[in-house]
Amino acid sequence: MTETDKIAAPMIAWIVEQGLHGVSREGILKGYCERLVQAGLPLLRFHVAQRAFHPKFGGIGFSWTRAEGLSHQYFQRQETPVDAWLLSPFYRMLQQDNKEFRSSFGAEDMADFPLIRDLAGTGATDYFATRLMFGEAGDEPQDPNNPAEGMMVSWTSDQVGGFTEADLSLFRTLLPHLGLALKSSSHRQMASDLLQVYLGRDAGRRVLSGEIQRGSSQKIDAVICYFDLKGFTRLAEQLPGPDLIEMLNDYFGLAVATIQGHGGNILKFMGDGILTMFDLGSIQEDATAALAAASELRIKIAERNIERSTSGLPIADFTLALHAGEILYGNIGAENRLDFTVIGPTVNLTSRISGLHREVGQSIIVSEVVQRAAQPSPHDLVSLGRYMLRGVSEPVELYTIFEGAE
Repeated sequence: MTETDKIAAPMIAWIVEQGLHGVSREGILKGYCERLVQAGLPLLRFHVAQRAFHPKFGGIGFSWTRAEGLSHQYFQRQETPVDAWLLSPFYRMLQQDNKEFRSSFGAEDMADFPLIRDLAGTGATDYFATRLMFGEAGDEPQDPNNPAEGMMVSWTSDQVGGFTEADLSLFRTLLPHLGLALKSSSHRQMASDLLQVYLGRDAGRRVLSGEIQRGSSQKIDAVICYFDLKGFTRLAEQLPGPDLIEMLNDYFGLAVATIQGHGGNILKFMGDGILTMFDLGSIQEDATAALAAASELRIKIAERNIERSTSGLPIADFTLALHAGEILYGNIGAENRLDFTVIGPTVNLTSRISGLHREVGQSIIVSEVVQRAAQPSPHDLVSLGRYMLRGVSEPVELYTIFEGAE
């Protein structure tokens, strides 16, 4: 057995174990680098980059250094690639369809690659990079601006003479095992990210944890919130499609950030509206958080409308209704198409309250259940009167948040 094999065998066993146990990428990479150093390899820096299946981020990079340990960085999706990528060894490898790249910090590499110059400043003497693609390799060369799923990896040394051939052989031997463990971990993270993006934070977590059976649900007490944009139908008839989508994304982005910032969960988008839920542990906490989100949202949308008007962009106002009570929260639908959502009289009544905005002349309407649950409240909740609502035998008193003229 060679010296490389003696080091590789226990590391392979460890990597496989981490992958089977579902250890995070951070945990796997930290342990991998620390074990290389313990085995006597002159590792100054290690870096791995992977694609990210996320609407906001196109990739993620993990860097380990002997001095600072492990860190990570997300790379924003951009139509135009940044210079740091275009001038990187990874880009050159994909562009020239090379599997490996090595630099001993000669003058040419120092001139071509800012990364090599930066590493030289830290005392680096050797840089070795390779790539591992997931799935079957096609005949066509990789598009460096849209690479296939896989990972790009580099190792940097500061030892005089750099890495030995035995060091490089160890890197190559371990790489497929490391890649498989990282692929397993990244796919679970990918599933978590996408479920949260498309289903919401809480629903995504529940589905990933196994709550996937049709009809499975639980009764909870929560505050339901309906958010709608005013005058959307009129604007939809007037605006070109791209402008309409831009406006929706702008207002929805603001509403989602505000609601989530106060602990709310986004359940679904419905045309120009959003169905949300506050379930923080008690109805008082839910009502307090929902009222705080509604108050903040009124201020932020007013500010955003000023910004949009100044820029010559179309504007819209909003309506928001809050009600609280028992709801059914879970999987509803067909065998091959499910929705993780909420149903029940509380949800229906919130929708009916939402339909009274024009009648009461207020953008924010709060049911008496939420008003009572939020006491004592820092908000001035003013009664709008009692109303008979379809499906409810007794009149319901409604409130709004008074914060000056709307």
